[in-house]
Amino acid sequence: MSDSYALALVGSGIARSLTPAMQEREGREQGLALTYRLLDAEVHGLGADDLAEVLTWAERFGLAGLNVTHPYKQAVVPLLDDLSDAAADLGAVNTVVLREGRRVGHNTDATGYGAGLARLLPDTVGDRAVLVGAGGAGVAVGYGLLEHGVAHVAVHDQDAERAHACAVRLGKRFGDDRVSVVGDLESETARAEGLVNATPVGMHGHPGLPVPAHLVRPGTWVSDVVYFPLETELVALARARGCRVLPGGAMAVGQAVGAFELFTGRPADAGRVQRHFEQLTG
Repeated sequence: MSDSYALALVGSGIARSLTPAMQEREGREQGLALTYRLLDAEVHGLGADDLAEVLTWAERFGLAGLNVTHPYKQAVVPLLDDLSDAAADLGAVNTVVLREGRRVGHNTDATGYGAGLARLLPDTVGDRAVLVGAGGAGVAVGYGLLEHGVAHVAVHDQDAERAHACAVRLGKRFGDDRVSVVGDLESETARAEGLVNATPVGMHGHPGLPVPAHLVRPGTWVSDVVYFPLETELVALARARGCRVLPGGAMAVGQAVGAFELFTGRPADAGRVQRHFEQLTG
């Protein structure tokens, strides 16, 4: 097992990413020489057609792996030798491990969210949840919810076709009886124990709530994937109403922990990474 790792993140508009800081800090804590760089498509003028060259470059320069983010999570899939079960189920990759001449794709969005849920809200097993947002993040969060043991996920999206596609993909992996498309959001939230936001609503530049305020009901648990800001309007409202909350940082931390372990083969200290994330966003 090596003590030296060179890593990078490939994506567009990633200048504010916290991934390098989290990965390098955990590496230092474990006595590793770990370096992590950003390869921003906006800065370097890269497109999806350049991904093959980026992967070749990474292999030639001895990188242990790459994280991949928007808009390349699907485009990178055909360039890989193998996929984890989660990556294959989701049709998207956010972590590529480069080892012994092979490129193996993983998805720590899904597993990271599920790990955060298990660590911070473990008693959500068996619950019913409403998932708002059926894009790439929504599919990954739905996977994480169901893998964790949430009994049923009802998917809501302003685009009905996207909600249906999300439900179909999740149903193929977990069973159609565990997934549905929301018809009436009011009645669905009334009988659910959990509400999850997987849309950009609430992040800097996209203020507001992803659902009407009266649907955030006392006694339920509420989760958000947005972490800029960490205390979104949804999270603040949920806290004020006495709900248990899982802020967006849980998914970001879970992603980082999962990727670190895949890249290095060493367990990461999730609590330590969480504390570092809170320092970075505090």
